[in-house]
Amino acid sequence: MSEDQDSIEKLPGVGPATADKLREAGYTTLMSIAVESPKNLAELCELGEAVAVKVIAAAKKAADIGGFETGDIVMERREKVGKLTTCSKALNSLLGGGFESQAISEMYGEFGSGKTQIAHQCAVSVQLKEKDGGLDGDVIIIDTENTFRPERIVQMADALDLDSKDVLSRIHVARAFNSHHQMLLAEKAKEIAQEFPVRLLIVDSLTSHFRAEFVGRGTLADRQQKLNKHMHELLRFGDLHNSVILVTNQVSAKPDAFFGDPTRPIGGHIVGHTATFRLYLRKSKGGKRIVRLIDSPNLPEAEAVITVDEKGIRD
Repeated sequence: MSEDQDSIEKLPGVGPATADKLREAGYTTLMSIAVESPKNLAELCELGEAVAVKVIAAAKKAADIGGFETGDIVMERREKVGKLTTCSKALNSLLGGGFESQAISEMYGEFGSGKTQIAHQCAVSVQLKEKDGGLDGDVIIIDTENTFRPERIVQMADALDLDSKDVLSRIHVARAFNSHHQMLLAEKAKEIAQEFPVRLLIVDSLTSHFRAEFVGRGTLADRQQKLNKHMHELLRFGDLHNSVILVTNQVSAKPDAFFGDPTRPIGGHIVGHTATFRLYLRKSKGGKRIVRLIDSPNLPEAEAVITVDEKGIRD
């Protein structure tokens, strides 16, 4: 048991049974309890609301909530951020050097627009040395739509003169069968990262199970709450392990009266606000794909043209 988990047991009014309930619901740190609402904590942990209020107040006292720091310290931490090559100079340039670690990059677009292909390419290129644009690390893939193809990895590894057997042995894949399983696998990823230097976590696709299971307006709040928790779990993983978090997303084909865009990403504001970089992919003529950077904290909106061929993602 970690120090933080141990300190959950020491909170006033939290016995071993309550501590177990908190951990089972995903509250493994004092900070995660301190920033929760009493209503959510009471529901998820089967506690009375008055007990939840006390537990949260105690966690706020025990956790270092006033975590302000100066800009130079933030800058120092930013210097550790890695950039992962996409094997396309145009796409790397669009992303300011490649996919950024400690951030969620979301790729959305219609079927066949190249999202899974870019994810496969990054699963190979992350294993390159840092001087070659990689992060010299392992990969975790949470596969929700049965899209992972080891044969494709072999083609891409061969194109980069890498040993395809070695490359495949550093990719840890799990198939998620529903949204709850998907969230559990994100938790399980932490255990794998204790054993292996995981520098890339891929979820392909982020929203398919949530979209299929939570149908109708009545389920929207529940879906968004779970999606929010899942996204923050992924972001936390990226921060802890200095990893790139790469998620693919589906699009809604309904024309929107307000935005007039027939291809809006699923997940609404929850996904939009939590993803650091948002990329919209669409097909073009002759096997080309157009990648548009829609949202970024520090880069301008722009486009890049890439091709997808046997070797992988190229200019």
